[in-house]
Amino acid sequence: MNARLDPSLSHIRIDQVHKAFSTGGRVVTALQDIRLEIPRGQFTCLLGPSGCGKSTLLNAVAGFSLPSSGSITVDGNPVKGPGPDRGMVFQEYALFPWMTVEDNIAFGLHIKGMAKAEIRDRVGSLLSMLSLGDFRQRFPKDLSGGMRQRVAIARVLALDSPIMLMDEPFGALDALTRRNLQDELLRIWSELRKTILFVTHSIEEAVYLADRIVVMTYRPGTVKRDVLVEMPRMRDPAAPEFNLLKRELGGMVMEEQQRHHSDELRMAAVD
Repeated sequence: MNARLDPSLSHIRIDQVHKAFSTGGRVVTALQDIRLEIPRGQFTCLLGPSGCGKSTLLNAVAGFSLPSSGSITVDGNPVKGPGPDRGMVFQEYALFPWMTVEDNIAFGLHIKGMAKAEIRDRVGSLLSMLSLGDFRQRFPKDLSGGMRQRVAIARVLALDSPIMLMDEPFGALDALTRRNLQDELLRIWSELRKTILFVTHSIEEAVYLADRIVVMTYRPGTVKRDVLVEMPRMRDPAAPEFNLLKRELGGMVMEEQQRHHSDELRMAAVD
């Protein structure tokens, strides 16, 4: 069903956001008239094929790349750049290779000037929460991809940002590790109730994780469909209702993928 939300409850408000880039002598419209109201504590997935502007929109919410027009607000405050109210988890982990697991998690807390005892307590709690206690003195090069992503998530959680922005954080992992981390993320979210905006191109991942799935069109990126997922957790990917929604979303994404392919063929013919 289409999501219907009360703007007064919004944690993140995206209002008529438009983003254009100049490349190769052409102006490319990446986002066009994006309007979303994301309430506090909701787990929202942005879903769509490559080129639909999912990561562009996430970076705009993060404050890394501001919109060409329109506005983004968090708790009514305009987003003008990165801020401590929004923590970002990248696909590439973005860990400091010369720091141990413990020091990577604690890094932002030292920057904030937190007391050493408080840092020790918070890092210890996160090491336990994410099953990293036995790896606290390891360096990133000594960890698997899944363990590195656990550290990256712990580092964001350490700062206690009310919003977590996640850009295909499990995209480079094998299927089993990916499912394990999905379950870990849901457990953490159920405990802490962060507002999560999660980018993925995996339809199954979106259905498994999200309260709400926003399907985006191929460039220019707009909202094709806004769907509330009403299945209770934990969700069974083999269940009929799971696969019914997966097929419905798959049809939407495939339409946009075909538009992408047609656009590539047209551009190749012009060149």
